[in-house]
Amino acid sequence: MKKTALALLLPVLLAGCQMTHSTESPDELPVVLSTDTPDDTAVAAAGDETLPPEPESSEVDILADGDAEAVAPFDNLWDQISNDFALSYDNQQPRIQTQLAWFKKHPKYLERVSKRAEPFLYIIVDELEQAGVPTELTLLPIVESAFDPFAYSHGRAAGMWQFISGTGKRFGLEQDYWYDGRRDVLASTKAAVAYLKYLNQMFDGDWLHALAAYNSGEGRVMRAIASNKKKGKPTDFWSLDLPRETRAYVPRLLALAEILKSEEGKAHFKAVANEQRLAQVTVDKQLDLSVAAELAGISVSKLHALNPGFNRWATSPDSTQVLLLPMDKAEGFNTKLAALPAKDRLRWARHKVKSGDSLLKLAHLYETDVPSLRKANSISGNIIRVGQELMIPLSSQALADGRPSQAVANRRATISHQVRSGESLWTIARKYQVSTKDLARWNNMSPKDTLSLNRKLTVWLSSDANTRASGGVSRNVSYKVRRGDSLALIASKFKVTVNDLLKWNQLDADNYLQPGQVLKLMVDVTRS
Repeated sequence: MKKTALALLLPVLLAGCQMTHSTESPDELPVVLSTDTPDDTAVAAAGDETLPPEPESSEVDILADGDAEAVAPFDNLWDQISNDFALSYDNQQPRIQTQLAWFKKHPKYLERVSKRAEPFLYIIVDELEQAGVPTELTLLPIVESAFDPFAYSHGRAAGMWQFISGTGKRFGLEQDYWYDGRRDVLASTKAAVAYLKYLNQMFDGDWLHALAAYNSGEGRVMRAIASNKKKGKPTDFWSLDLPRETRAYVPRLLALAEILKSEEGKAHFKAVANEQRLAQVTVDKQLDLSVAAELAGISVSKLHALNPGFNRWATSPDSTQVLLLPMDKAEGFNTKLAALPAKDRLRWARHKVKSGDSLLKLAHLYETDVPSLRKANSISGNIIRVGQELMIPLSSQALADGRPSQAVANRRATISHQVRSGESLWTIARKYQVSTKDLARWNNMSPKDTLSLNRKLTVWLSSDANTRASGGVSRNVSYKVRRGDSLALIASKFKVTVNDLLKWNQLDADNYLQPGQVLKLMVDVTRS
């Protein structure tokens, strides 16, 4: 990184009031519930990899008076991160020790998450250093998501930094049909830094309060502080009455920092070269991602891994977006993109309108959206005529595979339902195990509209197989049943079917859900 590294031998400062030793078992601490394997119950992790080589330590000559001789930036980025740690706390705090014990029991977890962090670590640290915030925050994605950009929680938080939709929009993360900035590593990192700085200012420079608020919300932490003040109690983080998850969340981050301070602990973090690996390239008009991959000379899967924010096969038609590419591919990409004819940025098909077609139906059929169809065909409203020919943007990857469109090959089946006496959108949606909102949208209605007798409704049928075939990215999510929940309500919330819920949890349709019961779901995070 740009900063000159100094080896500093400083005592750890005591921060806050110590509590009695926590009795919480580290294996039960619910830090993140979006996991990609069933084996790690306390935190999300990926499958085992072989043990990476131990990082090389940087040598620093310590002067007699305790000062350090300045050296060039560290070769291993984890050394650079730990060298710039700035948070003050008592590392003997019992809750930190509880978390340390968990990590010592699960060393391979650190190997897995540090390997997953490798492609993005430099740009994350660079953003933190430019913002002047403690580099301990580099470790927050381990606590939040295990450095998985596709992580998805039971509370519908998404991405490496686990933003819920509202907070993401509040800090500038676009979320639409084509793109979800919460999964974009660069955009979400910038938003997380902005949010954390905002919280730090709100809590008068107390980073532990800010971190607690990042997890459980600023209002909850504010109320806990106010309650302690009213009772004449200390208001440091360790003294606050906060949710169990938050009480473990901050100590977990500090335990990771403690591990990274020692050479023995750092050996479990895969060494990452302290050099820029990814370049930012700007795409100002919609571009097929398979065309982008071809221009960059990399596979579509690698492009998607570096740019997990895209929900569909192309960039958004309505906004300028940034792609991350390997450093050695960026210049060639920009040169080829500048020379690419506009007609070759997307591939097109012609569709002759048939009776029963609508823009909404065609958008679903070809996996695009209605505004894109309007724009491509200079249509201002929703009216199309039988016999009219429409231009449809298609994935060029599908054309290269000899198919008219990947979307067409994997499209879901539709059926027509004729409204009967006594039926409503809700009863029909429940019958076909879809959401009322989706049913209304498919038929150009509001969910509050009344139905006329004998009206024909279009219903799109979904299945597990369709989700897997459509190229989405699925993650396992654990959901704790709340009072008032039903199978239909939970299925609608996560855009899965009731049948899938029953199958995943070995339930019968007649089973009653109990508050506190934990259900397993497989969620396509690019569609939710």
